[in-house]
Amino acid sequence: MADQASYLFSTRTSKVLAEKIAQHYGQDLGKIKFQDFSDGEFEPVLDQSVRGGRVFLIGSTFPPADNLLELLLMIDAAKRASAKSITVVLPYYGLARQDRKDQPRAPIGAKLVANLLTA
Repeated sequence: MADQASYLFSTRTSKVLAEKIAQHYGQDLGKIKFQDFSDGEFEPVLDQSVRGGRVFLIGSTFPPADNLLELLLMIDAAKRASAKSITVVLPYYGLARQDRKDQPRAPIGAKLVANLLTA
């Protein structure tokens, strides 16, 4: 049985770390384009086929919230591109300190982010 292809992609804020990881594994980072719109929106587009492959997305979710959104959009792009599996590498897990409800009507941010990443 042939090994399936693996692809490493990076968010814009985690590029240096992702390049070091890719170099360690002897492969290049996956090709991705980031389109920025005049109203501040952005769109990451995988610029290569990942169909049937294992995709690794490297990105931190520290503030601002755009970093989390960028990672979520990359996950969605990989799913829609028919990746066999998607693994997210989070060097920094934003909202991790919000891991329990310490007062009434308070959110549990860590759980919300975890649910968003796995949805």
